[in-house]
Amino acid sequence: MPTVILINGLRIMPNNPIHEEQIMQTQSRLSSTALSVLAALLIAGCSSTATGPVDQQEPVDQNPAVVAPVEVIEEIVTDFSADNSTPVDGSGQPISRTFYFQYDKAILNPSDLATLEVHAQILLRNPGRSVVVQGHCDERGTREYNLALGERRALAVSSFLRSAGVGSRQIEVVSYGEERPQNPAHDSRAWAQNRRAVVEYR
Repeated sequence: MPTVILINGLRIMPNNPIHEEQIMQTQSRLSSTALSVLAALLIAGCSSTATGPVDQQEPVDQNPAVVAPVEVIEEIVTDFSADNSTPVDGSGQPISRTFYFQYDKAILNPSDLATLEVHAQILLRNPGRSVVVQGHCDERGTREYNLALGERRALAVSSFLRSAGVGSRQIEVVSYGEERPQNPAHDSRAWAQNRRAVVEYR
């Protein structure tokens, strides 16, 4: 009995020219099918290596905004009027330089302390400036007593300025006693005006 080979459902007998042609066609079909499968696998493999979508970067602004420079204006504090000897406050108004005392006393009036603080700040801002604090009295009492009382009144002002931080080299104290009255009259009103200490700038 001749040998029969079963290929792809076909019964083929070797050494039969018809069957040999069928074998070649079958092999050709198998080769084509294998090549198709191989090509599909290659395409699938290549596509699996593709990366994910790439995020697009924001475009760089080639013309950045230009920021205008800020002008810094330094506030200039003027402590003196045009004569360069009269102290003034922040609004340019003259500051009182005369401080009054009770009869036979050398105690500062509490209402004068704020003004004296302004004087202290002026001297602190102007270390090259100095003051002479003059002590005065009314005409009552002996000359020697009034000179001593005038000195105590000048020292009261000086002590306040020094306690506010003013250097002792910026302060000079002098007493005129009754010798330089502000009001030359001989009554209580004149006496009240003459019991004083005066701050003079240099």
